[in-house]
Amino acid sequence: MRIILLGPAGSGKGTQGELIERHYGFPRISTGDLLRLEVQKGTELGRMVEGIMKSGQLVADELVLDVVKARLQAPDCRSGYVLDGYPRTLNQALLLEQLDPSRPETVLEIQISEESVLKRLTGRRVCSQCGAVYNINNNEPGIDLKCQVCSGNLSLRPDDRPEVIRERFRIYRETIGPLLAHYSRKQVLFPVDGDRTVEEVFEAIKLIMDSRISGQRGELKRP
Repeated sequence: MRIILLGPAGSGKGTQGELIERHYGFPRISTGDLLRLEVQKGTELGRMVEGIMKSGQLVADELVLDVVKARLQAPDCRSGYVLDGYPRTLNQALLLEQLDPSRPETVLEIQISEESVLKRLTGRRVCSQCGAVYNINNNEPGIDLKCQVCSGNLSLRPDDRPEVIRERFRIYRETIGPLLAHYSRKQVLFPVDGDRTVEEVFEAIKLIMDSRISGQRGELKRP
């Protein structure tokens, strides 16, 4: 199964993707993480996308498809996977379906307000050494802002500045309509209220996932 998590930055896609991975065994694939890794490694692709990502704009479909294609070829994706942050446009969705056409889909749109997104992301801090993520709103790492894992310095990501967050939210709302319509027509789109606690959101997701997995198994058993 292909599970696609939709929602603006800060909606909790990463957290829910990790919970889905832990509970169901499908690996979580974050295109944002993949692209940031390219930037950290200083690759040609990383140099191409670094400025785009810092400004909150979308990276070209062809570039994102390259990193997604490479990741989906890994052995752990054979039974299914969770896509966090991809596709973001209708064109990306069509390219993905061409890349892996026969896989059943479940699309979860985590719906959340702009105010909640701003509060979450402006409070996020990332360790410069090990990459551990904290949030000063609900997971205070200490007054000295040191990582609890490795004692590295914590900092605000460039794309978590308020002006960038607002721009990303605006782009998401302006571009998501055709994608939602596409998945709605395919009858694989399920809205989830993201303004609740992490546990409540995951319980809602589990109800959808269990029903979808059960239905898929039922179809396979039919003569």
